[in-house]
Amino acid sequence: MRLRTVVLAAGAALLAKRALRRRIDASPLWPMPALEVPVSGRGRQATVTRHVVVAARTEPAEGVVELRLEGSGLPAWQPGAHIDLVLPSGTVRQYSLCGDPAEPDVYTVATRLIELEQGGRGGSREVHEQLHVGTEIEIRGPRNRFPLAPAPSYVFVAGGIGITPVLPMLRAAEAAGAEWRLLHCGRSRATMPYLDEVERLGGGRTTVVAEDTDGRPDLGFLAGLPAETEVYCCGPEGLMEAVAAALPEGRVPHLERFSAARAEGGAPFEVELRRTGRTLTVAADQSVLSAVREAVPGVLYSCQQGFCGTCQQRVLEGEVDHRDELLTDAERADSMLICVSRCAGRRLVLDL
Repeated sequence: MRLRTVVLAAGAALLAKRALRRRIDASPLWPMPALEVPVSGRGRQATVTRHVVVAARTEPAEGVVELRLEGSGLPAWQPGAHIDLVLPSGTVRQYSLCGDPAEPDVYTVATRLIELEQGGRGGSREVHEQLHVGTEIEIRGPRNRFPLAPAPSYVFVAGGIGITPVLPMLRAAEAAGAEWRLLHCGRSRATMPYLDEVERLGGGRTTVVAEDTDGRPDLGFLAGLPAETEVYCCGPEGLMEAVAAALPEGRVPHLERFSAARAEGGAPFEVELRRTGRTLTVAADQSVLSAVREAVPGVLYSCQQGFCGTCQQRVLEGEVDHRDELLTDAERADSMLICVSRCAGRRLVLDL
């Protein structure tokens, strides 16, 4: 009888272990963000760390560096995708892939140097000063929150370095035989990367506007676009707002932002950390992440812009003001990125 009881208990434990493993494998929050390799919810491929080597480095425009990264077994990608670069300091930054998706085991990115007084946070300077041919770095991804939707025609608007995710889209639209038009604008022609390629590829379909000689771009043509034309824009916030405003009422462009919405702003609110047993006040000029780290210093984070998913936490109660650029609608139903998102009411409860 005792042997039978032991066998039954062991069998029940094994079944419970297998059931837990199935739940873990299906969970978008596994591993939990407090663990070594957090998962954003977009699938494990998006956060697996891989090693690549800088195989080539060029300067396609003033203040812009292009890096050709080579590795083994790099996942395939589609136009609009980006990767995380884990810089030598440990800083993580996101850069759009601007090479050829058909070229295996090669990722190409480009970054403009943005000084601190211009709003930079040091990542671009580290890329420019420390990543040279032969340097080995870690990457994560790719992810794609800016995919190219099938359409008979497109209008692309790129501001400066915003041409990087658009460039593979131009090639894809051309290969598909779709009609397309590009407006590429920037401070000067010297600072606008890939001008030669887009002008060669587009011919009369590419309009280049350099503000130092041409002034600001005329977006009036957007008002008369056919309904089947998809509009894609990547660039400074002001440019994207102008593009959205110029479209006919009810039309929404596809946008790729350089940065997520600010984590500050709005009314103060409370955050209860259910497992920790503490309730915190998040000030109007403070992020949830900042407040949480005062109570739980070990909580992980990375980009602080709502891009990478490292700080994703499960929400047990409360309405979230989502400001990230990563989570799906399904994921937003019960989780948030605490680096940028806030409470839409007075109180949130986190499973932390």
